[in-house]
Amino acid sequence: MKKMLALLLASMVLLSACSSAATNKTGNESETNGDGKEKITIWAWDPKFNIAALNIAKDAYKAENPNLTVDIIENAQNDIVQKLNTGMSSGTTKGLPNIVLIEDYRAQSFLQAYPDSFFPVTDYIQTSEFADYKLGPTSFEGKNYGVPFDSGVTGLYVRTDYLEQAGYTPADMQDINWDQFIEIGKKVKEATGKDWLTMDPTDLGILRIMIQSAGSWYLKEDGRTANLQDNPVLKEAFETYKKIVDANIARTHSDWSQMVANFNNGSTAAVVSGNWFTPSIMAATDQAGKWAIVPLPKLTNNANSIHASSLGGSSWYVLNVPGKEAAAEFLGKTFGANADMYQKLVADVGAIGSFKPAAEGEGYKAPNEFFGGQHIVSDFAKWTAEIPKVNYGLHTYAIEDTILVVEMQNYLNGKNIDQVLSDAQKQADAQIK
Repeated sequence: MKKMLALLLASMVLLSACSSAATNKTGNESETNGDGKEKITIWAWDPKFNIAALNIAKDAYKAENPNLTVDIIENAQNDIVQKLNTGMSSGTTKGLPNIVLIEDYRAQSFLQAYPDSFFPVTDYIQTSEFADYKLGPTSFEGKNYGVPFDSGVTGLYVRTDYLEQAGYTPADMQDINWDQFIEIGKKVKEATGKDWLTMDPTDLGILRIMIQSAGSWYLKEDGRTANLQDNPVLKEAFETYKKIVDANIARTHSDWSQMVANFNNGSTAAVVSGNWFTPSIMAATDQAGKWAIVPLPKLTNNANSIHASSLGGSSWYVLNVPGKEAAAEFLGKTFGANADMYQKLVADVGAIGSFKPAAEGEGYKAPNEFFGGQHIVSDFAKWTAEIPKVNYGLHTYAIEDTILVVEMQNYLNGKNIDQVLSDAQKQADAQIK
């Protein structure tokens, strides 16, 4: 009987140990493959841009560390956001990667909510070598948690043949404000019958472009307090948006494919967007030589507004899980230091990074024949260095998607602008406490 009891207790201990081991597994606890090599996992979206850039970095890093296996997994951006929130809020790292791509607008919501879930990369990069505006979103309490990646630097893409029909050239677009931009759009539409812009009423990205050009945002410097009422920059951006609509120079689109089609089929003459829009313009090969990219218009009545801003952009983050040092080393030696790699990123992917030394490479200086031989990458790199630094904070999309989109429609329908911003402030104060 004693022997059977001893066997039973031993079995229970063994089962308990197995159960404990299974419970403690995180999905990323193994830092080695069966061949003894270290392994890291990376999550990102967009196979033609971010995933393609990762594959270039992966190949470049083989010379630095051939013993590291890099596993790249594609996820939609919204899925990444959901999975990170679910995992981090539950207190478990099970199934999470070593490196994850996060859009700059969303970064602070993760860093401030789950600071212990991220591994600082301050010791793995030289922050002074990156565009200053990228360091705010990627840092928290004096530590750098993100390795800045693509620049969301904006430009004004314009059909030169349509401009010429209205009596203009790209030289006439070099130092203009938004009021002048609208007047040129009227002339182009009158001369060509083509709409000047295409706009989605549910997407106010153009507002973000306008206000960042003047160093302002939806939130105050603390990144938490709404900055809507009595914000003169936002007020002028609203008024400028309405001027565009009232001028009848913009057609409406409801999704990405419609937007791109408006340019590719020749029905729209200009677009203000991030540099990542370049491949979409170039998709219409029959329009080669008919496009130019000129500086962003600045706000008409704000002395702080300049011809540079951002739309989008993202950065790489290391999660505080086993393998974090290897992951940080991988980012530091690739996106954080390899200027030659950035030349390949530009040539093969069209990805313009925010790593300043890369701008001295030949890939950044090469002419683009589609844009009439213009050195577009060099121009974008110059504008990147000028982008005003703002605090995107915790609530950019919450304010824009649930409050400002509705209030913009109210404004377009006749509501007083001061009342619009006052009501928006009240709603934001109630929602984001």
